[in-house]
Amino acid sequence: MTTGQSLLSPISNLYSPFTMSLPATTQIVIIGGGVMGASTAYHLARRGCTDVLLLEKQEFFGMGATGRCAGGIRYQFSTEINIRLSLLSLPMLDRFEEEPGQAIGLRRDGYLFLLTNERDVARFRHNMALQRSLGVPTEWLDGDEVRRRVPLLAADDVIAATFCARDGLADPNSVVMGYVTAARRLGVTALTGVAVTGIERAGGRITGVVTDRGTIACETVVNAAGPWSALVSEMAGVPLPVTPIRRQMLTTTALPEVPPDFPFVIDFAQSLYFHREGDGLLTGQSNPEEPPGYDERVDRAWEMAHMEAAIRRLPLLAQAGRAAHWAGLYEVTPDAHPIIGGVPG
Repeated sequence: MTTGQSLLSPISNLYSPFTMSLPATTQIVIIGGGVMGASTAYHLARRGCTDVLLLEKQEFFGMGATGRCAGGIRYQFSTEINIRLSLLSLPMLDRFEEEPGQAIGLRRDGYLFLLTNERDVARFRHNMALQRSLGVPTEWLDGDEVRRRVPLLAADDVIAATFCARDGLADPNSVVMGYVTAARRLGVTALTGVAVTGIERAGGRITGVVTDRGTIACETVVNAAGPWSALVSEMAGVPLPVTPIRRQMLTTTALPEVPPDFPFVIDFAQSLYFHREGDGLLTGQSNPEEPPGYDERVDRAWEMAHMEAAIRRLPLLAQAGRAAHWAGLYEVTPDAHPIIGGVPG
């Protein structure tokens, strides 16, 4: 499994019931125990800063947006910032079993972006040129080559595609577990089942974090709450342009016809995707009419529309049953870039 629906990792490492007293004071509080919060905790500790408290409101680390994602990792982005961030960060996954010391089910299946109109063809030619200029080995495939490489697709309308063999997937829960376990080993305190309810300020500075278990005095807060980041920032009086959008996906029963080299396929115009998941497939599609919000229930009507589109693109799906389905939240920023950095004061 490569999604947060799997539990490949020992549950005890993802779960930290509140059995110890909340520390009265700490230097840094990280709000959010998904992959960003866990990674931040680990990398702070590696740099010698271990007076850190990582808080997750759910019963397990990685049960928010991280635990409900498709598990994809890629270099194929359309902006220099995101490409450079990938070049700096993704090599870490190649050595994750050694540092911090956790198997993560890493697969370099490659991302295959299917292009079905001339506007997207022009856009992706530009993207590929940018990616190559930065050292990403993206390939350009014509429609015939796509049909040859992935004959299971109904791809008569595909004009071209881009493919990068260095793109792929990893298991999100295992990544989180690896970071949390290593951070704890280095001295970080990491707790689940603790909800942040407020942030205290005095003299233009943060002085503490209020939780449903008590208040912690601190000097710095790291907002790693993903789709809930704007709510956390509001507690500190800082507006943050992060919008939560529901995304949903499902997994299928076994499809032995899917070969082991089947790539992560993205039908760009339809925001539709598939990748191998266990002995079946995972598929998802973004609803262009989805309103912002925190609803994580599965929209059955959209699921039906999604599956109709998915079967048209990959007819083999008609032979499979649904193994599981879920919805989660995806955080969106105005420029599609992450928000990184401090707030004055």
